[in-house]
Amino acid sequence: MIWKPHVTVAAVIERHNCFLLVEEETSAGLAFNQPAGHLEEGEDLITAVRREVLEETGWQFEPDCIIAIQLWRRNPEAPSFLRVCFAGKCHSHQPERELDTGIVDTHWLSREQIASLGQRLRSPLVLDSVDAWLQGEKHPLSLLKSMLDRDHG
Repeated sequence: MIWKPHVTVAAVIERHNCFLLVEEETSAGLAFNQPAGHLEEGEDLITAVRREVLEETGWQFEPDCIIAIQLWRRNPEAPSFLRVCFAGKCHSHQPERELDTGIVDTHWLSREQIASLGQRLRSPLVLDSVDAWLQGEKHPLSLLKSMLDRDHG
């Protein structure tokens, strides 16, 4: 068996001291998460995070920086996730847009409200990412080098 982590992207989006979260159906019930999802074949990371935010929230998203690259696993039997967490701004909301399957609603919540959700957070990465943003962790997008379909010769 070949081990490989699931590659995902996530977006920390702050407006008026609140953060955009999605409430989504999971196998364990309803949970709260940043707009996030899997990298699709042939897609670069920035395109992936823009797409995921739009599909899950109806907002256009423009990433400004990377907050963290996180490797996470719930337990030794669970899959591993390599998550690239971006921060940026939203614009051009499309409230009539149908959201991804499983997304119940979107919420703008303060850091304290997010912390109070406890076990209702999809993972510890949700609050960790908000805290990293609030602590000023910002890395340039230029760290990402996309070389899809680039010949080595």
